[in-house]
Amino acid sequence: MTTPSHPTGARLLIDALIAQDVDTVFCVPGESFLDAMDALYDHRDSVRLIVCRHEGSATFMAEAYAKASGKPGVCFVTRAPGASQAAIGLHTAFQDGTPLLLFIGQVSRRFMERGAFQEVDYRSMFGPVSKWVAQIDQAQRMGEMVHRAFHTALSGRMGPVVLALPEDVLSEEVPHPPRAALAASAPTNAPLAADLATLMQWIESAHQPLLVLGGSGWNAQAVDAVRRFIHATGLPVACSFRRQDLFDHRDPHYVGLLGLGADPGLLRAVKEADLLILLGARMGEVPSQGYSLIDIPQPQQTLVHAMPCALELGRVYRPHLGLATSMPALANSLAALPVADALPARFASHLQALRAGYEAFSGPRQPAPCKPGTIDVAQAWLALNEALPDDVIISNGAGNYTAWAHRYFRYRSYGSQIAPTSGAMGYGLPAAIGAKLAHPQRPVLCLAGDGCFMMSSHELATAVKLELAIVIVVFDNQMYGTIRMHQEKWFPGRVHGTALDNNPDFAALAHAYGATGLRAQTVAKLQAAILQGFAANGPTLIHVLTDPEYVSPSATLSGLRQHSAKSI
Repeated sequence: MTTPSHPTGARLLIDALIAQDVDTVFCVPGESFLDAMDALYDHRDSVRLIVCRHEGSATFMAEAYAKASGKPGVCFVTRAPGASQAAIGLHTAFQDGTPLLLFIGQVSRRFMERGAFQEVDYRSMFGPVSKWVAQIDQAQRMGEMVHRAFHTALSGRMGPVVLALPEDVLSEEVPHPPRAALAASAPTNAPLAADLATLMQWIESAHQPLLVLGGSGWNAQAVDAVRRFIHATGLPVACSFRRQDLFDHRDPHYVGLLGLGADPGLLRAVKEADLLILLGARMGEVPSQGYSLIDIPQPQQTLVHAMPCALELGRVYRPHLGLATSMPALANSLAALPVADALPARFASHLQALRAGYEAFSGPRQPAPCKPGTIDVAQAWLALNEALPDDVIISNGAGNYTAWAHRYFRYRSYGSQIAPTSGAMGYGLPAAIGAKLAHPQRPVLCLAGDGCFMMSSHELATAVKLELAIVIVVFDNQMYGTIRMHQEKWFPGRVHGTALDNNPDFAALAHAYGATGLRAQTVAKLQAAILQGFAANGPTLIHVLTDPEYVSPSATLSGLRQHSAKSI
């Protein structure tokens, strides 16, 4: 092969990524971007190339890496088939507000508009689930387009950007390349002093206020600043769906989760609040319980809504006070506000009642009479509250198995929950890999149901190759539990298409990949196996059988069936 006399589009692309402080790239290799992979070869000591087994998993890893590291995730996939499989991670980043850069190999420019092999118009394909989709048609503009992509991903409500890379643009030489741009950063937009004064006036006159934390764009300093503001004012705080790591659950100001299977007492508190403060939380379908807690478009509560994107304010709910601000800037401004020492006493009884409700809803309970050889998942999480280290990172995909962790585990530190608000199955294992790469010193625990795990089990090979000491707990009830629950509710006794009664031996499957595979039939053995896995030199999978009768923390299959039969 002839060595180019000038930098190519691919070289300028990788130079632009390095200028954006990119140190990790996820991919499934493809012939459509071989020039980019070759350019990465020259930087293999400073830019890690994480090769995955499936494009969906690759984008999940990049998205989780972004959540864990606070930096945009970067993923490369090949054209059409690879891009199609990457769509699930792109959708997750879009719904979760995660900065993600997806680079897709594209056919050469001279073949476009002919229906060439694997040709797709990515603007049409990914426009609805991306902040920006573009194609780089000139190698000279590579640095410009990459900088804009990072800026777009980080601006306002963060999210994914897609750039298509025609093969001939990657190989094209550029005699006089422009200088690489400086790294993009998330723009800050502080709230107005007058708006903060109004907020404080409303807090001082409220009787049943509630503050809800959610969304993306936070960092550890912002979370700490909000905590100081909450302590100073005495406000009760709840977290939005799968954003539970924004506040320490052991703090007496924490009163619960607005998500699936939420505490009915907390839902009443939202409806009855005379002041509802949403910081970063969109209050979409899940946290709002099907948009039932807040009237649309005009809320019955006095609503203060803060979001980093002005387009989100008033999109569903018309706030009485809308704050278009980044979360770190808002948090720092709130923490600096003067607050009267007597204010917390105003909300003391309200806060104590909500906290007592949370502790009763998520606290100890009588063990369930589970089948022999199966584990009571509620008891497992109550025990793990004491056993897991404070800095543990917990990832999960979608399924009813997550409900026990969301209800009973006390999240303690920022960045400890890596989970998809999009409800994507198969997310947990790739996310655990991405989180461990971002924080190699922190223990990482992946939760997966049997159905969820099988959608990305192949990435065990990636975890083994990287020698990542992640722990995967597979809760196996031999069915698609969430779907079975709804099936029994609406079509009682007519079980069809939801059984997974031919699952593999998951521990043996882990062994086949070169990982450690264990089985745990008691809570004590599960706890010991998890702690053992944290100290291992590679991944550990723990296979746990659960009783299918207990389909959620608050429902049984027989109970659902009986209730449905009575209502017919």
